[in-house]
Amino acid sequence: MEIERPAMAGTLESSDCQVTVEPGDGRIDFTLESAVINQYGNQIRNVVFETLNHLGVDNIKISIVDKGALDCTIKARVEGAVSRSMDHFVNIHWGGARE
Repeated sequence: MEIERPAMAGTLESSDCQVTVEPGDGRIDFTLESAVINQYGNQIRNVVFETLNHLGVDNIKISIVDKGALDCTIKARVEGAVSRSMDHFVNIHWGGARE
């Protein structure tokens, strides 16, 4: 899948995260802002990369502002932002990105 345009999913509310995606430069360019980055940064990164891998996305600029989101929320926000960036709303693998 190719990211066609910038898109966003999520909020800056507590227990959520805001995910922004843009077309990449031939790689995954990942940025994370989180108050718990020292404790959970690696886990958040793993969830994001596993989700992108399942979706077949390897050319993306993805930025996440985390406000204490659980793994399932992070996964859902990444899936939502990627789908919005492509106007892809049919036959989506909702919830299946990390089985």
